Amino acid sequence: MDAQGRGRAGDNNVDPADQWVFDPNTGNYELRLDHAGQAPARPADRKTAGSRRAAGRSGGDTDTRPLPTQRARGDESADEDERPGGGRASRRAAGSRAAAAAAAAGPAGRRKRKPKKSGKQKALYWTAGVVGFVLVAGCGGAFYLYQQLNGNISKVDVGVENDAVSDGPVNVLIIGTDARSGKGNSGYGDAGSVGHADTTILMHISKDRSNATALSIPRDMITDIPSCPTKQKDGSTKNIPGERGVRFNTSLGQEGRDPGCTWRTVEKLTGLKINHFMMADFNAVKSLSTAVDGVEVCAGKDLNDPKSHLKLKAGRHIVKGEQALAFVRTRHAIGFGSDLDRIKMQQQFLSSLIRKLKSSAFSSPGKLYDVSQAATKALTVDTGIGSANKLLDFGTDLKKVDIDKVTFATVPVLDNPDDPATVILNKTAADPLFAMVRADHALAKGKKGKGKKSAPAKKAPPEQVRVDVTNGGGPIGSAQETVDWLQNNKGAKLSTNAGNAPAKLAATRLEYAPNQADQAATLADWMGLPKTALKKSSQNAGDRVPMKLTLGKDFKAPGSPIEAPTETPDGVQNVNADDKNVCAK
Repeated sequence: MDAQGRGRAGDNNVDPADQWVFDPNTGNYELRLDHAGQAPARPADRKTAGSRRAAGRSGGDTDTRPLPTQRARGDESADEDERPGGGRASRRAAGSRAAAAAAAAGPAGRRKRKPKKSGKQKALYWTAGVVGFVLVAGCGGAFYLYQQLNGNISKVDVGVENDAVSDGPVNVLIIGTDARSGKGNSGYGDAGSVGHADTTILMHISKDRSNATALSIPRDMITDIPSCPTKQKDGSTKNIPGERGVRFNTSLGQEGRDPGCTWRTVEKLTGLKINHFMMADFNAVKSLSTAVDGVEVCAGKDLNDPKSHLKLKAGRHIVKGEQALAFVRTRHAIGFGSDLDRIKMQQQFLSSLIRKLKSSAFSSPGKLYDVSQAATKALTVDTGIGSANKLLDFGTDLKKVDIDKVTFATVPVLDNPDDPATVILNKTAADPLFAMVRADHALAKGKKGKGKKSAPAKKAPPEQVRVDVTNGGGPIGSAQETVDWLQNNKGAKLSTNAGNAPAKLAATRLEYAPNQADQAATLADWMGLPKTALKKSSQNAGDRVPMKLTLGKDFKAPGSPIEAPTETPDGVQNVNADDKNVCAK
């Protein structure tokens, strides 16, 4: 193997693993492409190291100088391998001389030998130093990369330039396309497809990096696509008009839309601001699963899908390459044969891949090299993370999340009564789910969350709840819509539309008197109001004096909690990434 042309000219015995060395100053392993004897380049030194390499080239873009393995031990001579006859024999001779010198110097001259790390500790050291968790569902991912992989990365300017690392929550849009262009893709996808958003996951990482939620968005969901600016090849910007009531997957490719259009569609759908996107094609699954020596999956029954060519007996299997791609593409052999069933397969595969990468895939520099090459060659990103250095910083930030705190969920949908081949958003379940993610709340892991009470426990019966509703920032018509909902759905016949509020409010507010506390408790429970929304006056009110509910800008719709829930809403399919017992049926 010639290590991509980076070894000695005519020497085919250079192992990529020998090009990675440990830097004691950073605690990381780094790819070393310099002359023997130079210290491995630290992140802050990469530009300088690259300039030194360029200055020493005899011509062309490939560095063909010798790349001997260097041990990064602090007590070895830096230029030892540059001496005539250098290499293992000279190092052994130098070691003998050093030992003799130490013996002559006596106890005071001896250095205390550091304890040797166990194999397990080494694996953890590799992981902590050079790898974050990787995301691939159908296609897509996040990786630790080094400077020599920079040329593999493709990027698209979507008109948004966010910093690679953010102090707040992070939202990464992961897109897998069904484009047939690209090496190895001609046998997949729809003939002539421009590359739609075939698989889309919005990965939300909480501000404190304590949890992450990955929301799979069904490709056949009917939604609205906003207008979006797209950069053309000549450098100009073209505005693609939006559409209403179309399939979500047409947010990419259709009418010349780029990933920025999918970006804006997801922001409008969820209310979450996206920081970055990552996009890949079918090759990502094949190449990555092969690079990690296969991914374990589970079949709850015999699976035989003639369309995806997946054949698996019931039980656990290691899949890679074409078989891995067949696994994430299959749907006719499982469940009801829908795209929603395929999403579950993708979530199982991705969870297992993350576990593999976290546990053992980077236990050697050669494996790291293989995975990094496979990943970056299949990857397209936004300009905010469009370089190896930026992706390195980005991955360092993401790896703080523990795998048992990563939960996959599917955006809840309903059958479309107007078109059985498509689905529509289930707002009753989706709105609280989106609110929960926006509030950085982790999805409950098999148990109900411990939500805080937002009002006194004693509650008045619906027929006693008397309230005037005004609109102070909600959508047009919100006051009447809320009154209709209170009367028809909750039985609160004493609710009244009091029109528009005299001033706009950022947050919904309920004003009540001390003797109306039981009514306030009932209404707060119905509306999902947080404690901060409740404003109690100092004096009691008369029997016929209503409470005052002012709908603020945080109000979406009646029945959609204003306070984000702390437990997974009913009807939301979800699975924890650390659950090894998920099997396709």
